[in-house]
Amino acid sequence: MGRSMSLEPEADKLQARPSGIRKRFGWMAAPFLVFAAIAALFAFALTSGDPSKLPSALIGRPVPQTTFPPLEGLLDQGQPVPGFAAADLAQGKISVVNFWASWCVPCIEEHPLLIALKERTGVAVYGVNYKDQPEAGRRFLGRLGNPYTAVGTDRAGRNAIEWGVYGMPETFVINGRGEIAYKHVGPISKESLEAQLMPAIAAAQASAQN
Repeated sequence: MGRSMSLEPEADKLQARPSGIRKRFGWMAAPFLVFAAIAALFAFALTSGDPSKLPSALIGRPVPQTTFPPLEGLLDQGQPVPGFAAADLAQGKISVVNFWASWCVPCIEEHPLLIALKERTGVAVYGVNYKDQPEAGRRFLGRLGNPYTAVGTDRAGRNAIEWGVYGMPETFVINGRGEIAYKHVGPISKESLEAQLMPAIAAAQASAQN
């Protein structure tokens, strides 16, 4: 009987152990499951072509306090094209900020639509040349045209992090108070220009008049 009594606690421990392991495994797996869910959301939003499905904590907030130095050697009618800073986006007028790079194929595809946006709306479009070489950025604009009022650079990519940029290209609509009114992730298409960018600009303009 003594032996039987001494084995019962051990049996209880063996029965309890799988439950404890499952609990510990659950806590360890939780962060991975959360990450997988977020990754799935981002992947769906990017592949579905609907940037509005990507979360952005910056919508409705002032643009990050960042400064973008000018693209070295870039000229317009013989005059240097300036860079810009956050304060330039809070001058009472609607503006658009576009992050791009010469090595970005989707940036090449969307560029004619940026030119069309500028021509149709008349808003100031600010370009940010991201992690690029100056000569490559200049060749890009020389070949495809320059729709930008100012062209800043983000050689190290740190400012893009402040803006919550996921990849190239990305485009922001900024209201006259220097607040982010809309964010478009990925290249602008004809469909997104009509269904998203143009209405976002019109809404920002209407808000500024109220």
